[in-house]
Amino acid sequence: MPGVPALGHKRYYPPVNTPPPPATDLRLVVGYDGSPPATRALDGAVNLLQGRTGRIHVVYVAHMASMAELSPGAVVEVEESFDEIEQELRASAGEQLSGRVEGWEFERRQGLIPSELIAATEDLRTANPGATVAIVVGSSSHTMHRMVGSAAVSLARHSPVPLVIVP
Repeated sequence: MPGVPALGHKRYYPPVNTPPPPATDLRLVVGYDGSPPATRALDGAVNLLQGRTGRIHVVYVAHMASMAELSPGAVVEVEESFDEIEQELRASAGEQLSGRVEGWEFERRQGLIPSELIAATEDLRTANPGATVAIVVGSSSHTMHRMVGSAAVSLARHSPVPLVIVP
């Protein structure tokens, strides 16, 4: 090759002095309901974030099966229950993340779990252009499959961002 010095029979290529690419901002959306799979998912997100720049977005999705069959008083009771659950989950996530992660936030959404986790990622991508966004959820045991497992399966089929399912 012209211009490349030879050392014996091998060619010597001088080192390329280009700076490494900038660290990607990683935003992890963690579906969290306080269950053992959700707790494992939050631990998994902490591990994924180690040594990287980014934040964990803990998302509790309050799901009301059907408001059509509830009286206005019952809807108020359910909303109050969601408020209490949100405070308990926020405290639980805070304890789990304390001293382990600098940047995290907690958000409550209402609707279908997969749809709301996907919507959270879309909001993050809009607010943080250039960031890498991913969803982290726990896989369920057989007893919890209907709630958490079906959400993970639906996300695996429809997520527009990388999905990590923590066993």
